[in-house]
Amino acid sequence: MDIFWGVVSIVFGAAIGSFLNVCIWRIPEGKSIVFPASHCPKCGKSIRPCDNIPVLSWLILRGRCRDCGEPISPRYPLVEILTALLSWAMFWKYGLSLEYLAAFLFAAALVVITFIDFDHQIIPDVISLPGIPVFFLLAVFVMGLGFLDSLLGVLIGGGFLYLIAVGYELLTKREGMGGGDIKLLAMIGAFLGWKSLFFVVFMSSILGALVGVVLIAIKGKDMKYAVPFGPFLSIAAVFYVFVGVELTHLVLYRGLP
Repeated sequence: MDIFWGVVSIVFGAAIGSFLNVCIWRIPEGKSIVFPASHCPKCGKSIRPCDNIPVLSWLILRGRCRDCGEPISPRYPLVEILTALLSWAMFWKYGLSLEYLAAFLFAAALVVITFIDFDHQIIPDVISLPGIPVFFLLAVFVMGLGFLDSLLGVLIGGGFLYLIAVGYELLTKREGMGGGDIKLLAMIGAFLGWKSLFFVVFMSSILGALVGVVLIAIKGKDMKYAVPFGPFLSIAAVFYVFVGVELTHLVLYRGLP
């Protein structure tokens, strides 16, 4: 039975991933994510139901629109596969439960934020601002996180990055972190609690620094080259869901070897 529901979680995740692709494309442009129906961005023709099967349709069509033959970005199946894996991973951790649905919704929101931030270097308020109260309620009433723990996650998460952003701007005379990152960390703190924030900020900073150095080396950019921080916050937040509590407990209460 677990195998059956595990497969269902993968199929469900891939289907949601198809919808997330719509969100990633339309939200930055201020378009509705409901209307019109899915269509080719090149020729505008509506996508047939048989051509809208996650991953498989892209493979069958060899990554091209059936009507105009224009290439379809491999990002579409990538997002669907990623979301399917996240759905399965949350199912593996929480089983068939409300906790699974809440954690998967959190991960799905982070997927949309990650790809939009990569493309446009923005984190839409339409996701992060409603996400703060929504994930606060889910954390308290579904995940069993303490009310104060979640509330402090919001206040400390948003306030911590705000202080860093202000300090960086005062020292360098240029903006180094946008308000979107601040709201995103507040959303993460709401769902994971204030104790997660040290881990999330530390891990995301390490990942961001490593990727930044690699990009500078490859592209020959100077240190002013902008690297969006939202994706690294998102990766660290998902990582915390699975191992962050154990690692944080190890560091705080047992110390490093």
